[in-house]
Amino acid sequence: MTRLFAAAALALACCAPAAAGAQVTRVPILEFHVIGDPPPGAPNPALYDAPETFRAQVRWLAVHGYHGVTLDELFRYWRTAGWLALPPRPIVLSFDDGYPQDVTVAMPVLRARRWRAVLNLQIGNLVPARVRQLLAAGWEIDAHTFTHPDLTLVDDARLRREIAGSRRWIQLVFGVPVDFFAYPFGRYDTRVVAAVRRAGYLGAETQVPGSASLADGVYRLRRIEILRTDGVAGLAAKLDASA
Repeated sequence: MTRLFAAAALALACCAPAAAGAQVTRVPILEFHVIGDPPPGAPNPALYDAPETFRAQVRWLAVHGYHGVTLDELFRYWRTAGWLALPPRPIVLSFDDGYPQDVTVAMPVLRARRWRAVLNLQIGNLVPARVRQLLAAGWEIDAHTFTHPDLTLVDDARLRREIAGSRRWIQLVFGVPVDFFAYPFGRYDTRVVAAVRRAGYLGAETQVPGSASLADGVYRLRRIEILRTDGVAGLAAKLDASA
């Protein structure tokens, strides 16, 4: 698999036919948490993106030519050195943890534009019926552990359960591949990366700012975290900084 991605990266860099134009080597992955307003006393109010703000952000992305894709679509494109097409200005919208608003707010907004997205599911956060609604809308479901720990601090048995166990659970319950993993809190080290690789994931998302690229390694994909204070202007600035 490592050699396959290396070959894809080489082809992306130097071997695409001129008629096809420049191949896409960097793709932004947006990281959202709750699409909603924080209740009184919420411990992390910055992680709540107001619904009206989210709608405006998606509208801005569409007006500026972006098209929502999944990680699976992006990796199939990379693995085939760009011969499987992506839409113009591809962007991945990822939603961490799993909240009801992913279904009630984000899903209809994205479905209206025929965009798919990625749910990084912390098991137990979202009831299976709601996850199946997202699957029916074309969303990709990936793993984000059972209990959202700092994986750099857990013992080996718990590390396996949180990483490999959460993948198996989602596969068994929903019958989907679960090829990607999102590190809780963005925390990882070489031991955690090795456990993700052993569990069979094709790649993993961090919270290191920037656009995702094979150059950073498939288990260290960068993301652009969207916070409550960003609004449309902040999202645009973060995308510009990640280009």
